[in-house]
Amino acid sequence: MTGELVAHVREAFGWDEDVVVSPGPRGALGQIWRLEVGTRRFALKEIFAEPPSAAAIEAELAFVRRAARAGVRLPASHPDRSGRILLTTPSGRWLRLYDWVDLRPVDLTSPATPGRLGRLLASLHRCAPAATGPSEPWYDHVPATREWPAPDAPWATRLAECLATLPELCAGVTPADPAGMLVCHRDLHPENVLADPGRELVVVDWDDLGPVEPGRELARALFDWFCDGPADLDAMREMYAEYVRAGGPGRITGPADFTMLLATRLNFLLAQTRVALDPLAEPRHRAWAEREIDEALRILPTPPQLAAALALT
Repeated sequence: MTGELVAHVREAFGWDEDVVVSPGPRGALGQIWRLEVGTRRFALKEIFAEPPSAAAIEAELAFVRRAARAGVRLPASHPDRSGRILLTTPSGRWLRLYDWVDLRPVDLTSPATPGRLGRLLASLHRCAPAATGPSEPWYDHVPATREWPAPDAPWATRLAECLATLPELCAGVTPADPAGMLVCHRDLHPENVLADPGRELVVVDWDDLGPVEPGRELARALFDWFCDGPADLDAMREMYAEYVRAGGPGRITGPADFTMLLATRLNFLLAQTRVALDPLAEPRHRAWAEREIDEALRILPTPPQLAAALALT
């Protein structure tokens, strides 16, 4: 983290104490920095991509308040002394400040985990308002064949094998029904649902909040949590059943409900190939993209896995 960011944040929040900085986790769209300011601890997010609009931030804060009232645990965000949630440095870098919470991965070996995840997702969907805007292509359109590169890269053969399966895999992909969409988190994978020291689930990274059909978010969550390699069908079944018992409104009834899963996985994979092949991208971003390509190719669902998951419901 540069001195520029530290100086800007100290001025924006009026901190007189020394600021001790250490790196936290990073994702596709941002890097988290852990800040110690006297006895207080914060998470500063450095946003790499285009930042959310003022309207998007307002919608996020409104939903976060609803989720907190419903019992969902999440880190609070903090405005600066001028009331700004999104900060811009003189060099054009975008920042947001949150509470720091000591978190660790959820224990996937615990038999209670699928049910806990199902209840959490049901809580989020029950408190979600109806979405008024249209869906976004990232969530219900898959890249066309012409958009994929033919790279000279170590992962080129694996990518070509993946692309050969797409006509069958994506045959059921359809646009979302605007009448059935809710405002949803849209990124509830294991790096964004974590456990605090008391093993309570905490939801982080609400930047992708927006409209989606709840059944489609449920379908993606089943694969995000229980299909890294062979699908854990028993865990999927329990998560789905507990979601329904807890009053979650979404249902998985046909191949179209896997649209969000496939669209986001493939759009993300395409985006990372572009970063990895971009000679102008920062080396840290290219290296991160290479790792993400390896994982994305490994976890892309197969047609038999989709059929098996559909049979569970």
